[in-house]
Amino acid sequence: MLEVKITEIFVSVDDFCLHFEQEFKQYQLVHPGNAKKRNRKTSLVDSEIISILIAFHGGQFRNFKHFYVNYVSVHLKHCFPALVSYNRFIELSHRSAIVFMLYLHHCCRGECTGISFIDSTVLRVCHNKRIKRNKVFKDIAEVGKSSMGWFFGFKLHLIINDKGEILSFYLTKANVDDRNAKAITHMTKEIFGKLFGDKGYISQALADILFNDGIQLITAVRRNMKSKALSNEEKLLLRKRSVIETVNDELKNICQVEHTRHRSISGFLLNIISAIAAYSFFPKKPSIKNDIRETNPSIIKQLAQQKLIAA
Repeated sequence: MLEVKITEIFVSVDDFCLHFEQEFKQYQLVHPGNAKKRNRKTSLVDSEIISILIAFHGGQFRNFKHFYVNYVSVHLKHCFPALVSYNRFIELSHRSAIVFMLYLHHCCRGECTGISFIDSTVLRVCHNKRIKRNKVFKDIAEVGKSSMGWFFGFKLHLIINDKGEILSFYLTKANVDDRNAKAITHMTKEIFGKLFGDKGYISQALADILFNDGIQLITAVRRNMKSKALSNEEKLLLRKRSVIETVNDELKNICQVEHTRHRSISGFLLNIISAIAAYSFFPKKPSIKNDIRETNPSIIKQLAQQKLIAA
């Protein structure tokens, strides 16, 4: 089963890498006094490295070294005949980070449908008792507070559509507010329609900025606030906002976007990229369509007429 999945991943990644190499050669710089271009190839090409990283985050294994040494090197040797040692693979994986980022941006994101959900989740890099002893993220990570208490690390901000597909993501330090205008405007460059968030996104200034960009920010209200005039469709979709929390849960518990075994900053970033890319290959993602059809089928017709959801 995993072998079939790796084949599917490799075909997608390899097609992108071949196209990337053709575009890269057109802009490659050449020294005027030396017409030769340095282009030494490694044993494993970028598409093979990226495919192995994505396959690990599919949820079958919890430790990458165990996955590579005891599964890939034994059972997938015929798929990757030029496998290298584990230490060499880690070195090569950092070299393919740029290609991996471009692949994630162009091939692993969904399309905006007019209904989007925004939320953030914490990424702890160590236990609170070990904050002062942490050397990997010293002067990089920060202490922040969430609804679950204090933590040391970062925040991963996500925007998904009604199909559960990730539209955009943004990584910030733990002490950055969810309503940070820089992060939100960067994430919503290609977003339109209605954007649903929790009470942490209540901000009139932020709502005005998004409204000027053609986005309507809809959030729940606090107890000491006046209720907003929302349509039945908007009330129903606001109640379905928890779908993005399910996506965060799958990223953490299945794709392992959060763990405390990082030994470098580049490895930490590569782990986030791999986890998000692996999620895009999930055959079944959390969706609000089936829930709405079961609870109120008439809403589907109204949303379809407004072109906010597929009929």
